[in-house]
Amino acid sequence: MVATLNGHTMTGGDGLGSYSRNSDYQRSIIDAAKLHIQRAVAENLQPENFTTLETFSIADLGCSVGPNTFFAVQNILDSVKLKYKTHEPNTKIPEFHVFFNDHSLNDFNTLFKCLPSNREYYASGVPGSFYSRLFLRASVHFVHSSYSLQWLSQVPKEVININSPAWNKGKIYHTREEVTKAYSSQHAVDMASFLCARADEVVPGGLVAIVIPARPNGIPHAQLRMNMLFDLFGSCLLELSNKGLINEEKVDLFNIPIYCTSPQELEAVIQQNGCFSIESMESLPIVTAPDTGFQDASMRLRVITEELIKEHFGPEILDELFNLFTNKLAEAHQDSALGTIFNLFLLLKRETYTNS
Repeated sequence: MVATLNGHTMTGGDGLGSYSRNSDYQRSIIDAAKLHIQRAVAENLQPENFTTLETFSIADLGCSVGPNTFFAVQNILDSVKLKYKTHEPNTKIPEFHVFFNDHSLNDFNTLFKCLPSNREYYASGVPGSFYSRLFLRASVHFVHSSYSLQWLSQVPKEVININSPAWNKGKIYHTREEVTKAYSSQHAVDMASFLCARADEVVPGGLVAIVIPARPNGIPHAQLRMNMLFDLFGSCLLELSNKGLINEEKVDLFNIPIYCTSPQELEAVIQQNGCFSIESMESLPIVTAPDTGFQDASMRLRVITEELIKEHFGPEILDELFNLFTNKLAEAHQDSALGTIFNLFLLLKRETYTNS
């Protein structure tokens, strides 16, 4: 399958099987990054550059649906207000405008139904891919993106080309070197597009905070817990294929468009862009999903992949597929708990514009 810039979304609504109800792990990542965000604003935001500012704009890219985005935004807003009060006490604190961005198919209706009633900002929804321009030139002061930039704009074309050395037959994720190289190249292209778009949109001195599942430099992808889980998930699809419930060719053409980059890879693409300085790049404390049972663990994967599965295979296999995955999780519990977990916090500052 090829996921395009139209992208796919997390499972909408607010029911028991929704992303909103099954994104506690993503919430824990936002909590783990909270102090990093506060320090980023305290040490790197310079309100004296914005003394006449009427509106401070914050963008959360890949907001999805549910309350997580509101917690992230509130932390940013509180940190900015504190910086103004402590460093520019005679300067009026500006009004805040928050842009919630995700793909056009995101469940914005549910998202905005859940907007905090006591919010101290004006809210807007911005549908579209964050790998392209979303905002006016030099209009955003703080960009935030948590657990979104691991998603590729598309599955690498080589991976679904039967004549390519990177043809990924029988697998749904990257394990072989040729496949991993194709994924790495696609992620580099996507990150370059992301940075190019943000370079146009972020004001000089503005900040971009990114939280992303990553891979320590020098650690093979096969050692990551995410890789282990997707290998297990892929074996479930193959089992359904062996039972004749889905076509083998469809399995061969299905790949998960996620890539866990490394600090080294990120540094290279940021330096190539040349518009941002790296103010901070550090690992977050290890966060594991709540131990609430294999059914819940399976559901956490379902809400982020369900739309991909439905688009490629149809909705009929969903229940059987994830029941099988739940059982395999239980069987492989000890092995799946051994994989490496590595989450990266990255803070960029927009350099002063040049005339070029």
